Amino acid sequence: MKSRSSRNKKRLAPRGRDVFDELSGLVTESLNPSTRNIDRLSTLSILREINREDRTVAEAVAREIKYIGKAVDMVVEAFKSGGRLFYIGAGTSGRLGVLDAAECPPTFGTDPELVQGIIAGGPPSLMRSREGVEDDIEAARKEIEVRKIGKRDVVIGITASKRTPFVLEGLRRAKKRGAKTVFISSNPRAMAPGDFDLCICLVVGPEVIAGSSRMKAGTAQKMTLNMISTAAMVRTGRVYGNRMVDLSATSEKLRERSKKILMDVCRLEYDDAEELLERAGGSVKLAVIMGKTGLSKVQSKKLLESSGGFIYMALKEFRKKAK
Repeated sequence: MKSRSSRNKKRLAPRGRDVFDELSGLVTESLNPSTRNIDRLSTLSILREINREDRTVAEAVAREIKYIGKAVDMVVEAFKSGGRLFYIGAGTSGRLGVLDAAECPPTFGTDPELVQGIIAGGPPSLMRSREGVEDDIEAARKEIEVRKIGKRDVVIGITASKRTPFVLEGLRRAKKRGAKTVFISSNPRAMAPGDFDLCICLVVGPEVIAGSSRMKAGTAQKMTLNMISTAAMVRTGRVYGNRMVDLSATSEKLRERSKKILMDVCRLEYDDAEELLERAGGSVKLAVIMGKTGLSKVQSKKLLESSGGFIYMALKEFRKKAK
């Protein structure tokens, strides 16, 4: 019978000198000449150095807008065909993916299944760092299989280093099952793997503290995930103007925000907005159409559905028919 240690060796990615050599060539692991004496600085000087480096992050993201846009289009197509969006990562990258996924339901009223985050080591890794789990490639395979990821889905792998075994294996398994795959890293495009549909390379340069990719690399990842999910929601009709009209009013703050939207858009007093929201069953989108057209809830729902969920298109169609 095989020992537990020998079984673990089979399911874990290779380690040792190969990993050392690979890490040595990564931008994310290199030394930042500007902060080589940071251990001798005062508190304010340390903060200024960090802030100066952070200012370069938005520029790094801007250089990848073309590729981020392609990722958005993939996600929009997936949503329209009944597919889902998955983020997969380890450590900081995994937590950022889970965070972005978790924020979609309250912000855009999505089903929790529509956008999901997969983190190496599962939920316990959200609260406490478990860096060794990033090497568990068998766990990555299981995550993809259990979630039945397929050809209508998009899987975005997030790794600052570009070498995280859990992420790479998850993406490869997802691609074998027919899903679209997007690879995000903080190293140059020439170093990115060539077996995925799209690569987004957020090259932010060496970190303030060498190898601490939770800093600039993490910030760039957070910005990029925000852009992908937000743009995809806008492109699928979950925003009217720049207002979150598909939000889920699950708290007092969100209920009051819903009323404020109706007061602004439909030019109503507080009590009237409250009554309209109640008649619309809590749906801000339906309430907006009802308030601006005088249609019933049922009629407004049909008009919204025929307009692909876009309020502005529904109102345009209503005005066209009213002429």
